Amino acid sequence: MDNFIVSARKYRPADFHSVVGQKSITTTLKNAIKNKHLAHAYLFCGPRGVGKTTCARIFSKTINCFHPTADFEACNQCESCKAFDENRSYNIHELDAASNNSVEDIRSLTDQVRIPPQIGSYSVYIIDEVHMLSTQAFNAFLKTLEEPPRHAIFVLATTEKHKILPTILSRCQIFDFNRITVEGAADYLAYVAKCENIEAEPEALNIIAQKADGAMRDALSFFDQVVSFAGNKLTYKAAIDNLNVLDYDYYFKLTDFFLNEKIADALLTFDEILDNGFDAQHFVTGIGSHFRDLMVCRNPETVKLLEVGAGIKEKYLEQAKKCSIDFLYLGLNIVAKCDVEYKSSSSKRLHVELALIELCYIITNQKKKSEELIKPVSEKSETVKNVQVNQNTSVEINPQVAVRKTSLARGSAMPSLRDAIEGKIPEQKEEIKAKLIDFEPVDVDANESFTIVQIQSAIKLFAEKIKDAKPRVSNGLTSPAVQISGNKIYFFLPNLTLKDEIGLIYSELSGYVKSQIKNAKIELILEVKATEIQKPIFSQGEKLAYLIEKNAALQELKDVFKLDF
Repeated sequence: MDNFIVSARKYRPADFHSVVGQKSITTTLKNAIKNKHLAHAYLFCGPRGVGKTTCARIFSKTINCFHPTADFEACNQCESCKAFDENRSYNIHELDAASNNSVEDIRSLTDQVRIPPQIGSYSVYIIDEVHMLSTQAFNAFLKTLEEPPRHAIFVLATTEKHKILPTILSRCQIFDFNRITVEGAADYLAYVAKCENIEAEPEALNIIAQKADGAMRDALSFFDQVVSFAGNKLTYKAAIDNLNVLDYDYYFKLTDFFLNEKIADALLTFDEILDNGFDAQHFVTGIGSHFRDLMVCRNPETVKLLEVGAGIKEKYLEQAKKCSIDFLYLGLNIVAKCDVEYKSSSSKRLHVELALIELCYIITNQKKKSEELIKPVSEKSETVKNVQVNQNTSVEINPQVAVRKTSLARGSAMPSLRDAIEGKIPEQKEEIKAKLIDFEPVDVDANESFTIVQIQSAIKLFAEKIKDAKPRVSNGLTSPAVQISGNKIYFFLPNLTLKDEIGLIYSELSGYVKSQIKNAKIELILEVKATEIQKPIFSQGEKLAYLIEKNAALQELKDVFKLDF
C-alpha cells in the first residue's frame, strides 16, 4: 500500500502561480526578484492557513534558483531547486519561535547567520510564529535583523502582528495576507478533487470552504475527512453530516414559519435540531447568517456578497422576495440580542424558544403599529377609562385630556390633576386660535407706505386685543423693538420662548399689522435680541458704581453730604 499524503501537504503550492487568494503579495515578491530589489527582512502576517510559510518557502526557493523562468518562477530543474524539493537544501533554515524563544536560541541563530550559503546566493531564515519570542530574545535579535550579512534574508511569519515589538516591525517589509474567500477555496478544492478522480458536488465543496473559515489548509483537511467518510462521490449530504453543519433547508423552513406565524412548527423544528446534536447557540448564529444572506439578496448590487453555491443561491433569491427589509432588520435584532444574552441565561433552551416566538410575531406587531399610525384621533379617544380616586369613588376620564402628546398636538393646555379628576376639560386652543382677533384682510395689491411708528402702534393694538386670551404674549408685545429694511420688518424679542409662542399666532399678527398699515407686501420677521451678560455685583463699591451709572445725581449727593455706606 502506498503511503498516503494528506492533501494539505500533497497540494501545497510549489510556485507563486498556484498560491490561492494572495495575488497582490505574490506579484510584489516576483517583481522584487525581477528587479533585484530584495529586502533583508520580511514580515508575513495574517490568519492561519492562508499561505504565509508557503510563500516564504517559494520565495526562498526562487531567489536561489540558477535558471528562473521568464515569469520569474523557480525552474525546478537546477541543483538548488532539486535540493529544496528533496528537503536537503542548506540555504533555507526554518525556526519555530514557539519552542525556540529564548535568548540562547537567538544567539545560536545569529552565529549561524555568519556562515555563507554553499549553493546559491542567499541563506534564508524563516522564523514561524515569531510573536512568541520573548522580549529579551527580540532585543538580542535586533542588531542582526537590522544589519545582517549580505547573503542573509529573514522571513518572519506570525498570526498576531500586534504582539511584535515596534522596533522589529520598523526593520521589516510587512505583507498582510488575506483570508481565502469561499469561492477561491471551493475552486481550489474542485481542482484537487479532479486530480484525485473524486466526483464532488459544488454545494459540498462550498460547505467545506465555508467551514474552513478562510483557511486553505483547514479546507484541505476537511476535504480529506469528508472523502474518507463518503468515498469517491462527495455529496452535499455527506459533507453536512460529517462536518456537523446544519442544513440550509432548516433555515429556509424556519423563515417560512416566521413569515406565516407558525409558532408550533418553529418550536418542533428547533427540537429536531437539538435531537440531531447541534448546539443551540450555533443554531442562533446560523439564523442570523441566514437573515444576513437574505438581506444582501434584496439588492442586486449586494448579491455578490452571498457566498453559497449556485443551486442554494436560487433558493435565497426566491425567499428574499417574500421578506421585507423591515422583517429582516427586526429579525436580525432579535437574533443578535438572543446570541448576546445566551450565555448568561439560566434556561438556555427557553431563551432560544422565546426568540423564535418573537420572530413569529414580527408580522403581527408590524401590522398593529401600522394600524395605530393610521387610526383617526377620534377613534383613539373614544375609549373611556376609569381612574380610581379612592376605595369608594371612581370617575370617568376621556384619555384625550390625559394624554399630553394629543393635547399639545391640538394646541390645548395640559389639564391639572384636579381638573382631570373633576372631569374639567380645558377649552381647546384651536377654537381660540380661530377666533383670537377679528380684522379685515388687506387687499393683496395694497402697498401703501408706512413708518416705524405705525408698525409699533399696530403691534401694541394687537397686544391689547389678545390680552385676555394670551396675557403672557400680550405683555411681550407691549413695547416692541422694530427695525425696517425695505419691506422686511424685523421684530426683536427678548427670549426664544416668547418667539415660539408668538410663532403660534404669527399669521394673525402679520395679517393684523398688514391690515392696519394697508400694505400686503411686508414680511414680519421674528428675531431674538442678543443681550449682554451683566457682570455680577458683589461689593458695596460695585453697587454704588452701578447706581451712579444709572443716576449721575447720586455722585453729587454723595460728594455734597460726604456720604458713605
